[in-house]
Amino acid sequence: MAWSTEHFGKEKPHYNLARLRAGGEGFEVIVDPDKAIAFRQGQGDIRDVLLYDRVFADARKGLEASEHVMKSVFKTGDHFEVARQIIQKGEIQLTAEYRDRLREDKRKAVIEIIHRTAVDPKTGYPHPPNRIEAAIEEAKVRIDEHQAAEEQIHGIVKQLMPVLPIKFEVRQVEFHIPAQFAAKAYPLLKGFGTLQKDSWQDDGSLVAVVEVPAGMQQDLYSELNRLTKGAVESRVIGVR
Repeated sequence: MAWSTEHFGKEKPHYNLARLRAGGEGFEVIVDPDKAIAFRQGQGDIRDVLLYDRVFADARKGLEASEHVMKSVFKTGDHFEVARQIIQKGEIQLTAEYRDRLREDKRKAVIEIIHRTAVDPKTGYPHPPNRIEAAIEEAKVRIDEHQAAEEQIHGIVKQLMPVLPIKFEVRQVEFHIPAQFAAKAYPLLKGFGTLQKDSWQDDGSLVAVVEVPAGMQQDLYSELNRLTKGAVESRVIGVR
């Protein structure tokens, strides 16, 4: 059966190919690129990744791979199992437009992580995102669109250090929150960092110690001041 966009209705789908050469043969599957990349990272179901549940020898010509060849190479004729191996072991063909979008999304994620978890060692405050972005351009940092942003951070920061001083710092902050705001403040504290201590006082107030990335400290202060109308008390009791 030849493949065409008619199999997906009137709208042309956003699709890409995943390819693998094995046993001297070529195999291809038609995939949603976002879901295929997520699947390779251990997320999702193979049935959701495939836009057409067939394995091809040449997808653009609509030539399906024979079951005999699949069994010879993959020891199974099950299309979903073969597709799983193609996506996990092969190459996901991405359009230039999709690669650009993926790279830009990863770039924004890297900037956000640095902004929220690191500080300028001279001032103790986080660098603004536009300053981080300018440093990435100046240092000609290459961001890998296929690798998780968190896994690249330390390598990227090392490249940025000559043009942008950065220090990763975690601070232990003690908060004393009045009784009327304590219940609402509690999940906020947990959402910003690691809650190391929570002590409910006899008057209903809350004393809590939170370990928070230095770049997020000011955001936490702002949220708590907004919630408590400025009635929260805080002090930094440790830095690492």
